[in-house]
Amino acid sequence: MDPIKIMDLIEDDNEILASLSTSIALVIRRMNAKPKRGGSTMGRREIYRNRLQGDHMLYNDYFSENPTYPDYLFRRRFRMQRPLYLKIVEAVSQEDDYFIQKRDAAGRLGFSPLQKITAAFRLLAYGCSADSIDEYLRISESTALESLKHFCSALVKVYAEEYLRSPNENDIAKILAVSEKRGFPGMMGSLDCMHWGWKNCPVADHGQYSGKEKEPTVILEAVATHNLWIWHAFFGLPGTLNDINVLDRSPIFQQCQDGVNPSFQYTVNGNIYNIGYYLTNGIYPKYATLMQSISNPQGKKIDIMRRCRKLIEKMLNARSVCYKHATLSSASPAAYGNTQIYVSL
Repeated sequence: MDPIKIMDLIEDDNEILASLSTSIALVIRRMNAKPKRGGSTMGRREIYRNRLQGDHMLYNDYFSENPTYPDYLFRRRFRMQRPLYLKIVEAVSQEDDYFIQKRDAAGRLGFSPLQKITAAFRLLAYGCSADSIDEYLRISESTALESLKHFCSALVKVYAEEYLRSPNENDIAKILAVSEKRGFPGMMGSLDCMHWGWKNCPVADHGQYSGKEKEPTVILEAVATHNLWIWHAFFGLPGTLNDINVLDRSPIFQQCQDGVNPSFQYTVNGNIYNIGYYLTNGIYPKYATLMQSISNPQGKKIDIMRRCRKLIEKMLNARSVCYKHATLSSASPAAYGNTQIYVSL
C-alpha cells in the first residue's frame, strides 16, 4: 500500500480521535458542572403541592366577599388592615412582574401575587422559617425566600420617596399641629434606640458588638411621630455603645449645625421658639432640642408626657420581630436593605 495513503488515513484517524476527545471532555465538564436551580433534576423528586389549592384556600380565608376569618384576625396575622394590604399587593405587582401569575414551561399556572406576597409578609411579621409556610400556602422554601427578596426590593422602590425621607414643611406643619393638640407644642417626635440581636455575628467581632445585652447586637436610632412614621433611622453601630454615643455619631442634628433646618415658630409660656425638640428618656443630655421624661411621673400632665414618650417604644416593639428573627439574611444585618423595609412597614 502506498505510504502516502497510509499517512493520510492515520491523520484522518487522529482528527476523528481529537474531535471525539473534545466532545467527550465537554460532556464530562457539563456532567460535573453544578446545575442551575430551576426545573426537575435527575435524582430529585418533584413534589406536587397543588399550588392552585393553596391559592384558593388563601383567597377564601381572607380575601373573598365572605372570608372565613374576620377583620381582626386579618389585622393580627398580617399586621395591617385588608385595604392597605391589597394596596401594597397592587403596587408591588406593578413594580415587579415577578409577582404576576404566569404559566410555567408545562403550561401550569404559577403562584398568584397573593401567595408570593403573603409568604413574604409571614416571614416579616412572624419571623418564621421559610419552610414553615409550605403546608398552608403550598409554596416551597426557595420560592418563599425569592419572593421575600423581590418583595423587599419592590417595596423600597415604590415607597422610598414617600416614607424614607425627612419631613418637608407641610409634614412639619402637620406634626406640630398634632403635637400642640396633645399638649406638646414644638415636639417633632420621640427619639430612642433599640438593640437588634445579631445571631450570626462572626466570633472575632463578638467583643465589639456585645454590650449590656451580653450578646452581639447592632443599634438602630429612630424618631417616630404620633402615627408611627419613622422619618429618621440611623442603623449599624455596634452594641457596645449607649444612646449618648449613638447620638454623638448620628446625623439627626446635621441640619441644625448647617443652619438649613426648616423654619417654623411656636410659643410656650409667652416665649417664641424656632427649633423643635424630641421626647427622650433620662439618659440623653439636656440639650435644647431634647426633652427628657420624668422617672416618677405624678399628675395628669406628666402622665400624658410619659404616654407620648412611649410612642417610640411602641413602634420599636411593633416592628422588632422583623429584626429579632434574621429571616432576610444569615450573613449580614444590613442585607437586602432590611432597615428600609423596617421603616417602610
